[in-house]
Amino acid sequence: MNKYYLAVDIGASSGRHMLGWMEDGQMHLEEVYRFSNGMVKKDGERCWEMDRLYREILNGMKKCKEIGKVPVSMGIDTWGVDFVLLDENDKMLGNAVGYRDKRTTGMDEKVYEKISLEALYERTGIQKAIFNTIYQLMAVKEQHPEYMDQAKTLLFVPDYFHYCLTGKKVNEYTEATTGQLISPDTKDWDYELLELLGYKKEMFQKIVMPGTNLGGLTREVQKEVGYNLEVVVPATHDTGSAVLAVPANDDDFIYISSGTWSLMGIERKEADCSQESCNLNFTNEGGYEYRFRYLKNIMGLWMIQSVRHEFDDAYGFGEICAMAEEAKDFPSRVDVNDDRFLAPENMTEEVRAACRESGQPVPETLGEIATVIYTSLAECYGKTAEELEKMAGRTFGRIHIIGGGANAAYLNELTARITKKEVHAGPTEATAIGNLTAQMLHAGEFSSVEEARDVIHQSFDIRIYCA
Repeated sequence: MNKYYLAVDIGASSGRHMLGWMEDGQMHLEEVYRFSNGMVKKDGERCWEMDRLYREILNGMKKCKEIGKVPVSMGIDTWGVDFVLLDENDKMLGNAVGYRDKRTTGMDEKVYEKISLEALYERTGIQKAIFNTIYQLMAVKEQHPEYMDQAKTLLFVPDYFHYCLTGKKVNEYTEATTGQLISPDTKDWDYELLELLGYKKEMFQKIVMPGTNLGGLTREVQKEVGYNLEVVVPATHDTGSAVLAVPANDDDFIYISSGTWSLMGIERKEADCSQESCNLNFTNEGGYEYRFRYLKNIMGLWMIQSVRHEFDDAYGFGEICAMAEEAKDFPSRVDVNDDRFLAPENMTEEVRAACRESGQPVPETLGEIATVIYTSLAECYGKTAEELEKMAGRTFGRIHIIGGGANAAYLNELTARITKKEVHAGPTEATAIGNLTAQMLHAGEFSSVEEARDVIHQSFDIRIYCA
């Protein structure tokens, strides 16, 4: 009888329930349920549908029982920075506003009235992104002070879902670090910083590490899904889980967790909170076993996903890659990290406008637009690889591309050519695999991260692109 583990992996556009188990020395996966996700407009804000997402989590858990594969544990991962505030009755205050909402406009200046950007980086090691939790909380304080007054609990999105399942309120470490409020030295909330900014310290919960067992489901949830299991917290930030699934145990690689965002970096034992690191906009996010994910957030495939929607989803990503390759000689480039591409009304027109404003040829066809985006991404990867090597004081022999973007063959080929490094693409389900790995480590299926990564390398297809 196989022992099943359940990873609930929720991304910005969809979520899915992935069962994992060990058999004949290899890890196996089965997707049992999938559902859509996306921000919706409510009260003039871009919000997550928390109630609907929770219903979908329960629906997928019920599906496991329907197919006769009841897991022994489960864990949930999502994107970073977003949170909910609960009042004294554990009711949500306001909307679950998402990171693409405009409420944080100008909130960086409000924060810098209390602490400079340089001092903030020195304290947290986290790169500035206008949607970080630190700025979102300032938006709440400025725009809805009544919520801040009433708030008793802050839970990040995956923390909230774990709370709904177990009744336990905690803040998981890897997710919390994305908010720019955690000390890389203490690995805990920077309480002096919270006080300086006027954020109520009591609403922040105990920090727990990936692999923490929150116990069983509440009686109400057990009754609904028809069984009980352990809720074992994974690296709840999806990139934290994805990096755990990098199929390598040496240190001669750079990783790119490639999806809606491209997170490009290396693993380090110590954070680099230097001014030079700040100027290059690197971040020191938390990882499994207190590793640091020293990386840069790059806009990623969000741009291609948006363009695809604007062409009525008439083409698959493979077809779009093929069109891009046909138009590979189109010369224009854009800065993929420009905030103009974060949430434009129309991505296609925004790319065209950026080319027009910089005096470059304007792409007209889908292939031309795609090649502008893919080549601009690959060139950004090349520049970031050089910066990583400068900061690490060494060179790296290869790049591991994990996540859904590992399927973008044309982008992988461009990345190998531009970086002059061998590219290893896969596994594509890295986030779910990393989520499952944390649960399996807790259960003793693996004795160490190194053993787990060896198994991942043997269990999943890895495609190599030569420089």
